[in-house]
Amino acid sequence: MRRFTLALLVALTAASALQAAPAQAHGRAPGGLGIENCSATACHFDVPPGDYDVSVELGGAVASSTAITGETRRSLLPETAVDAGRRVHRGFTVNVRTPEGEPTGPDGSPGLDLTIGGPAPALADIRVTPARHFRHIFLIGDSTVCDQPADPYSGWGQQLPQYLRKGLAVANYADSGESTVTYLANPQLWATVQPLIRPHDLVLVQLAHNDKQTDETTYRTNLETLVAGVRDKGGEPVLVTPIVRRWFNADGTLNNNTALLVNGLGVDHPAVIRSVAAAEHVPLIDLTARTKALVESLGVEGSKSIYLYNEKRDNTHTSVHGATVYAGLVRDELVAQDLIPEGLSR
Repeated sequence: MRRFTLALLVALTAASALQAAPAQAHGRAPGGLGIENCSATACHFDVPPGDYDVSVELGGAVASSTAITGETRRSLLPETAVDAGRRVHRGFTVNVRTPEGEPTGPDGSPGLDLTIGGPAPALADIRVTPARHFRHIFLIGDSTVCDQPADPYSGWGQQLPQYLRKGLAVANYADSGESTVTYLANPQLWATVQPLIRPHDLVLVQLAHNDKQTDETTYRTNLETLVAGVRDKGGEPVLVTPIVRRWFNADGTLNNNTALLVNGLGVDHPAVIRSVAAAEHVPLIDLTARTKALVESLGVEGSKSIYLYNEKRDNTHTSVHGATVYAGLVRDELVAQDLIPEGLSR
């Protein structure tokens, strides 16, 4: 990302010819970057890496419904309907980083990029300012969590920001193909994330799918290492059991090793995570139990849309729809366990 100071950025932007702005542009928002940086369907803000508060005004002369995504396909604001002639205000905090998606992926485009979507989008105004009072939610995980670069894939961490209001910034450092072993060993991963953790930041850890040949002692030790490392920085670790694989028994249940993440050595990953959480007094989000119940309730046919069965015959990775549903389960647990204030969730 380009490392301009905000003062220089404001001066350069004011002096330059700006790209196509919507007809209803109100001019620069005081103290931040405004709608002059937007077209009808996209906004670009030439800001350095960091965390930014985004305030939007939605609505117009006719009824509208607007959603906002950003950076590497992150869902930042869910579809928001506004009646004709009315305006509503919404806000969110977004993490801008390099690489902007998966930590081992490409750098991505400089600055903050937002896409204005929805069935009838109407962005009336926008303001972007550096975030001052906020808390990070760091995500450590694999391909079922990460910011997936392309359709039809999506990780639940990619969909989580839309459930959160301004004041909480999701910093998704999940990476495809990672196990507890590789996440700790790769300097682009744990060694990069740990120094960024501040006191009271939440750090959610979901690693299991790729620990296919990790023995139980090593797996437990790796989880304990991550927990201790988060606490060393003053952060608050949260252990998350893995989402189930969509692998049904003949009776319509998921009570088998493939579905429930028991690896080739017989290590029951969710059971070990639950045990470490109890022993280390760490909050637990039992996403295995929550997703098992949901997938079984949907049944063999109904659950296909949660995963990429129809597109890829993939029973592990989630669709955008499925990732959105699973992110909602995570949000529900964060609120229920008082890990985030209810007022900061949607």
